[in-house]
Amino acid sequence: MNFLKTSLALQVILISGGMIATTASANSLDQAQSIQNKTNNASASSQKVINKSSEATLALKAEIERLQEEVKNLEIYHDHLAALVNSQNQEAASIDAQIDQIKYTRQGVVPLMYQMIDGLHVIVEQDMPIKKEQRLERVEKLQSMMVRADVSDAEKYRRILEAYQIEMDYGIKLGVYQGRMALNGGEAGNEQIIEADILHLGRTSLIARNLNGSQYWSWNQTSKQWLELDPSMKTDLDKAYDIAGQQAAPSLITLPVSLITAEVK
Repeated sequence: MNFLKTSLALQVILISGGMIATTASANSLDQAQSIQNKTNNASASSQKVINKSSEATLALKAEIERLQEEVKNLEIYHDHLAALVNSQNQEAASIDAQIDQIKYTRQGVVPLMYQMIDGLHVIVEQDMPIKKEQRLERVEKLQSMMVRADVSDAEKYRRILEAYQIEMDYGIKLGVYQGRMALNGGEAGNEQIIEADILHLGRTSLIARNLNGSQYWSWNQTSKQWLELDPSMKTDLDKAYDIAGQQAAPSLITLPVSLITAEVK
């Protein structure tokens, strides 16, 4: 009996010890699992922090690269502006030099233009009276133009050259126009002013015909007067008038010359 009781007691003790050991093991496992979970959570949190840090690093790197590219572009643009400013300074210096040169040029050109107008006036006065009033009026306009501030020197010079070109055309063209002429040499108080059809062949011949076509005169450049022509020349003269007025085809014509007789010494 005693042995049996002893055996039962030992079994109870062993079972109790096993239960205690099992409970202890379960507690340790729970603790380990809890630690593992905490570790995993900590690792996950750390990974999130790392990921955020990595993303921030990449963003900062991209921003740095963008700023570096912007700085590079700004340096290029700065160099470009510097080159433009330098070029503009050079252009300004060149313009200033040209303006100074223009001042000296104008000092020479303006007197030359006045001399050209005076020369033109002399030409008209000494020349055959081909549209003389119109030519003198042109000279007067040029003289008035010279003191106008609203006309540039270049335009003044152009108009003077144009007037000279017109004078040159009088020396090479066949033309006819209606105008006034002074007979009897144009002596003061004794001249006779009449309307006539005036024909000129360059500066070689200057003919006048009264409006009814009954009388003809030729300009004598030596005596500076109109001389009446023989009526026998009427056919040739009328032919010249028709050609000049484009009423007949160009052909050979016979005209008296109006030249200065050269003096033989």
